[in-house]
Amino acid sequence: MSKIEYSTTFDVPAATLWRALTDSELLAIWLMPNDFEPVVGHEFTLSTDPAPMFDGTVHCRVLEIDEPRMMRWSWKGGPIDTIVTMRVTELGPERCTYEFLQEGFRGPKVAIARIFLLQGTRKIPPLLSAVLRTLVAVPASGGELPDGGRRG
Repeated sequence: MSKIEYSTTFDVPAATLWRALTDSELLAIWLMPNDFEPVVGHEFTLSTDPAPMFDGTVHCRVLEIDEPRMMRWSWKGGPIDTIVTMRVTELGPERCTYEFLQEGFRGPKVAIARIFLLQGTRKIPPLLSAVLRTLVAVPASGGELPDGGRRG
């Protein structure tokens, strides 16, 4: 069984990172357009461009939330049927770590799909970083987000 995992440190409060991970409009900017709600049991979809063996829709379900430290989703799209875990660790008042783990990749078709997924995953840290910089610069009560709050 293989996995995708990475860890990144951001110079923002952990609460700011948590907001970027759990606000549907912000999630759309750095990950994919979605109908996510941070509620255990909520079923939602992520939408992106189709790829070989993948129609562009990821079917997810919120499995666990431990606000503001961790959330776990099921992730099903094409031949992939995995579990995603995102963790936030506060390192100080203005510094935190984001850990991403996607595990459960099985079978030969999944190995090919995992390559495409891994390519997309590499884009996440800089996109998430841009969202976090905007959140720090713009108060939570208003202001314009990158891409008007949407990513297509």
